[in-house]
Amino acid sequence: VQLVESGGGLVQTGGSLRLSCVASGSTFSIPAMGWYRQAPGKQRELVAAITSGGGRTNYADSVKGRFTISRDNAKNTMYLQMNSLQPEDTAVYYCNAPDIARGMNYWGKGTLVTVSS
Repeated sequence: VQLVESGGGLVQTGGSLRLSCVASGSTFSIPAMGWYRQAPGKQRELVAAITSGGGRTNYADSVKGRFTISRDNAKNTMYLQMNSLQPEDTAVYYCNAPDIARGMNYWGKGTLVTVSS
C-alpha cells in the first residue's frame, strides 16, 4: 500500500485548506484510515480518523468543529477539510492506514501546513 498526501501549503489565520491522501495497492483489508500531524519539537498526534465505509469518524478535541474527515472509496482517496486554521495547526500532516490483518502500518510522506499569524 502506498499513500500520497497533497494539499498542504501556507495559509493565514482563519483560512482553509483541504488535504488529500490517495491510496494505491491492496487496501481492501484496511478497516480505517486517519490523519496525523507532527509539529516541530512535538510528538505525532492523531487528528482525525474514519472507518472504511465512512460511517464513523473521530477527531482530536483541538480540531473538533473545524476539521472534517471524509473519504471517497471509488477514488481511493481520503480528505481532510480544515477550516478556521490557527497557527497551532502548523505541522506536517500524515496519512495513515493500519492494516491490522497483515500486521502492517502504512504512512505517507506527509504534507506541510503552515498557518501564519
